Amino acid sequence: MLDELILFILAFLFVFLIYELFLVRKAKKDKRRKKPVEVNYLIGKYNLDIEKLNYKRLLNIISAVSAFDISLVVTIVSLLKNFYIQLLVGFALIMILIIISYDIVARIYKKKGCLKK
Repeated sequence: MLDELILFILAFLFVFLIYELFLVRKAKKDKRRKKPVEVNYLIGKYNLDIEKLNYKRLLNIISAVSAFDISLVVTIVSLLKNFYIQLLVGFALIMILIIISYDIVARIYKKKGCLKK
């Protein structure tokens, strides 16, 4: 149990730092850079208004949510022994978690009134 918790925390920190370095810091430096896929997904599917959002905060939230999703999948998949089952379960879990977690993020922003009119 403790091994899985340590794996989760280390995976979370590693993925979060990678996202922060490559997603958030690059967006802060280069304003005209195109938006990440996650932001385009939230804008397209949930009709969020990017002008009403704090863009840097949204990128930080995306980093945390993605790191949590990936860390959870890595931890669960590490409990399985068969490689092919690990691949199958990992792929299914990551898709489900991405859909659910970004839906939660979009609902929070909708409650704050960040929708296009």
